[in-house]
Amino acid sequence: MNGLSYDDLSLPEIDADREPRVPSGAELEPPVDTLDLKMVPRIAVQAFCETEDVTRVIETVAQDRRMSKAHVKVHRGGIAAAVEFYGQAPTPNLIIIESRNQSARLLEDLERLAEVCDPGTKVVIVGHVNDVVLYRELIHRGVSDYLVAPVSLYQVIGAIGELYASPEADPLGRVTAFIGAKGGVGSSTVAHNVAWSIARQIERDVLIADLDLAFGTAGLDFNQDPLQGVFEAISSPERLDETMLDRLLSKCTERLSLLAAPATLERTYDPSEESFDGLIDIMRQGAPSVVLDLPHGWSGWTRKVLASVDEVVIVAEPDLANLRNAKNMIDTLGQLRPNDGPPRLVLNRVGVPKRPEIKAAEFADALGVEAVVSIPFEPQLFGTAANNGQMIGEQDERHATAELFTRISQVVTGRSEVQRNKGLALGALVGRLLKKGRAGA
Repeated sequence: MNGLSYDDLSLPEIDADREPRVPSGAELEPPVDTLDLKMVPRIAVQAFCETEDVTRVIETVAQDRRMSKAHVKVHRGGIAAAVEFYGQAPTPNLIIIESRNQSARLLEDLERLAEVCDPGTKVVIVGHVNDVVLYRELIHRGVSDYLVAPVSLYQVIGAIGELYASPEADPLGRVTAFIGAKGGVGSSTVAHNVAWSIARQIERDVLIADLDLAFGTAGLDFNQDPLQGVFEAISSPERLDETMLDRLLSKCTERLSLLAAPATLERTYDPSEESFDGLIDIMRQGAPSVVLDLPHGWSGWTRKVLASVDEVVIVAEPDLANLRNAKNMIDTLGQLRPNDGPPRLVLNRVGVPKRPEIKAAEFADALGVEAVVSIPFEPQLFGTAANNGQMIGEQDERHATAELFTRISQVVTGRSEVQRNKGLALGALVGRLLKKGRAGA
């Protein structure tokens, strides 16, 4: 090849500054296995589209958070345009080509494309012919995948993710970030109890990272006093790997490991926007569930973390300031995560005696989301747990509040189907706890 870059070539491209239109209707309907979509690694992707519909889907795919590390360019034209283009330039990691040709013509065109493809380049065809014989022939000839139009962004992202997931590698972990709508609402307490519940009740390995560098409480809550943790991990990004991460982790239970914050004021902490990128990537490889305990605040790095994770949980108390802040966060995250559902909402400390509160249903209604659970105000229970360095489930695994944390853990891990015939229903649990709290006031 002559070493020309893609930018040296004069091929019509989709205007990168144009706001892409999101496909509507069934095109955006997420499949049942959306939770299994994989993060795409740092690869170069070139797409050659013949129709406006497929063009829009690929444009939307390029903006999805799962593609944030990939470099995607969308060109007009099908196989003929690709052959001309790669006659003068090296091929990228992945080529996506749309073709409206019938089977015989499509196979002929692929022969021409094969002559200009570099070794190691993968090809995905988006065709308009639904023919299993054609599919088998394409796979036999080395095509990585064949998708039948119309395609959805979930299909395309899923296909790319599957291509670049090593068969030997463990599945990428699912990352959930917890953040408070207001300072002091108990977001860290919720995050820690949910992490413990995932490890204990769902029996998944969990890594929890306390990202509140100055005032983090995870070490106290889990009765750990590690000498190193998050700060050391982000201070040496060039040395950070799975081996180093293992050395920095504190083992809380058989399945739960903690990356603690220094929680000292000996230095000031001003993480850059990219500070936690490498750490989160490596944590994904270390366990199927990753929980991030974020401090309340809004900065470049918190914004980026929240935009990139699989689930966001906003913890709020039922008052006006929390409502305003939660509304702002949900609206902003909707723009940052256009192809994901809204953040999860957890109402905490519900039923404080003599405190005017917004009703849980009205609070959730104003945000346009449904609260996963409402956790009652129980200062004795939570205070005792904190002082003992225990989780609620460690004090009493059958306690009604422990059941609420189990419910959250099921939702954020995708196991939202709650076992029936197991004790009281969620509504009855909350009602019983609220009555108990008022009776003791």
